[in-house]
Amino acid sequence: MPTIYFNPKEAESIYILREVAAQFERPVLLFSGGKDSITLVRLAQKAFYPAKIPFPLLHIDTGHNFPETIQFRDELVKELGLELIVRNVQDSIDQGKVREEKGRYASRNTLQTTTLLDAIEEFKFDACIGGARRDEEKARAKERVFSVRDDFGQWDEKNQRPELFDMLNGRIDQGQNVRVFPISNWTELDVWEYIKTENIKIPSIYFAHKREVFFRDGLIWTANEHVYREPHEEVVEKMVRFRTVGDMTCTAAVLSQADTLDAVVEEIRQSTISERGARIDDKRSEAAMEKRKKVGYF
Repeated sequence: MPTIYFNPKEAESIYILREVAAQFERPVLLFSGGKDSITLVRLAQKAFYPAKIPFPLLHIDTGHNFPETIQFRDELVKELGLELIVRNVQDSIDQGKVREEKGRYASRNTLQTTTLLDAIEEFKFDACIGGARRDEEKARAKERVFSVRDDFGQWDEKNQRPELFDMLNGRIDQGQNVRVFPISNWTELDVWEYIKTENIKIPSIYFAHKREVFFRDGLIWTANEHVYREPHEEVVEKMVRFRTVGDMTCTAAVLSQADTLDAVVEEIRQSTISERGARIDDKRSEAAMEKRKKVGYF
């Protein structure tokens, strides 16, 4: 007989997803191909089984994503028969809505916001489900499970609704939308242990592998055509993995020998820094994440 276990955090997340389906007309799941959004897909499967997931996935593609992530995304969607919507940052650049950054720290990460807001307007989404967690970063720690955004997609941290006794209020005015965070109360370790318990497939870059990298500002940058590199910054081959997966231009690797789920879980147990410590975009300022969220970022 298979082992039956009860995971209270899983139960909370499933409750939140069902509330989204009940309270909103056009929800969407924001999908990056990272471990958190992959976990959300599994939770949504469980929340609505035996029916299919009742909302589409939306991926904002910067054009600078890791190839392994894009391949995994396409395979997952095909395997599960999900609806996937892809909108490209390159289109926003071509339309003159955003300008490509130049120089040492150039990235398309912040440019995603415009593409995301355009997609929300195009499809009239009223709830966007994301995989952000409170343990990741101080700005995300402030956010509610149902986080209301105004007509311009902006977040006002001083104007958030109370969420008492798990009562979630999805009432919004015309033009507003809500960002929903079903795994807000999970930790990085919770996610990894869930992936291990559920035997969830994840992209190979989460496991230790050899990769050409270079060192800058105490971080390990991926060496490729999308990442600016000074002539004196030497490219070396190292055994690395990624704790968080985003645009190649803003995601640093970590030295690691963890090439199995068990090894990754043990590595996370012993870690003394947040996974966001490997996000280059968060290094721009102390309030980098909060500033991005205020103008409509994930």
